Amino acid sequence: LHLDFEKALRLLSEHFPISKPDSRKPVLFHVLRVGVRLYEEGYSHDVVLGGLLHDALEWSDITEECLREEFGDSVTNIVVANTKDRAIEDSTERIQDLARRCVECGQDALIVEAADTIDSFRHYTKTQNHDEIQYGVRKAAAILKYKPKEWSDPIFEELKRWHNQYST
Repeated sequence: LHLDFEKALRLLSEHFPISKPDSRKPVLFHVLRVGVRLYEEGYSHDVVLGGLLHDALEWSDITEECLREEFGDSVTNIVVANTKDRAIEDSTERIQDLARRCVECGQDALIVEAADTIDSFRHYTKTQNHDEIQYGVRKAAAILKYKPKEWSDPIFEELKRWHNQYST
């Protein structure tokens, strides 16, 4: 895992655009926090790499083919499931679609989406970005709505606490 984590981090650093000073959330730092959190909490190789790479297709010029070649189908499928479909213009429908695709991919993909959303909650509460906190509430609601009842992981309980704390 350590070498793959480093390989993924090098790929991201080579292909992610430099964050602008006024960006809502520096993306490279965000994906690093998500990947490290999943690693420190003992998640599987694929979940950790999926967490680290979850924004690669959305925010960089890294291709799906590149991810498959470098990290395999399982990791790539998690990343694809965690990539917003920008062709869906309605924000609420885009969030619902993302949550449904993560569920279709499997529990590992939904764990990554939960970790992503929790990290965003943490960042946006520190920066007091209330619009993004409410966006997180909507993402958390969709994740919790579509998550099969039998999928039990502490990260979903943590996401529920964040959701409940900021729901209005």
